Amino acid sequence: MRWDALFEDMEAQLAARRQLDFEAEIAERARVDSAGVELADRLRGSLGLSIRVHVCSGAAFEGTLSHAGSEALVLDEPQHQVLVPYTAAVHYGGLSRLAVPEPSKVRQRLGLASALRGLARDRSRVTILVSRGPVESGLHGVIDAVGRDFLDLALTPAVGDRRPGNVRPALSIPFAAVAAIRSVGAGGG
Repeated sequence: MRWDALFEDMEAQLAARRQLDFEAEIAERARVDSAGVELADRLRGSLGLSIRVHVCSGAAFEGTLSHAGSEALVLDEPQHQVLVPYTAAVHYGGLSRLAVPEPSKVRQRLGLASALRGLARDRSRVTILVSRGPVESGLHGVIDAVGRDFLDLALTPAVGDRRPGNVRPALSIPFAAVAAIRSVGAGGG
């Protein structure tokens, strides 16, 4: 009878050791998998969620995450859309733990310049918040041209259309200085 108890105890210890080894291997694989996750993948996993983004200028934006590209995201606010370059974000709140890789090689290559060229083509009125400067103010205007790493903004008053009489000289703004770009969204305003 003592031998049976001894063998049962040894088998239980062996099974417990196998279970611990298995759990350690799972934990190590999870750490390795997490190390390969990119922020854009986490953002794609949060599409449709309400998130908050704090940017380097000190401003914070909250809205529904509607797009997560290779270099920037778009938040839908009640009356505007906000494009935030990943390089301008300081931290995010409300992201899902889900990570979704970008399946399209074409979309992986579309960066911030592509989005800005779309705004320029549409002649959209925008407000650009720069990375250093007053949080509450921005540069109002229409994007005239987009280069490889900069944009030209034709300055206009905060309200009113772009007309020859109210356009001031254009500013060239490096992408690195852009904290966020707010444009009129589907909600108007």
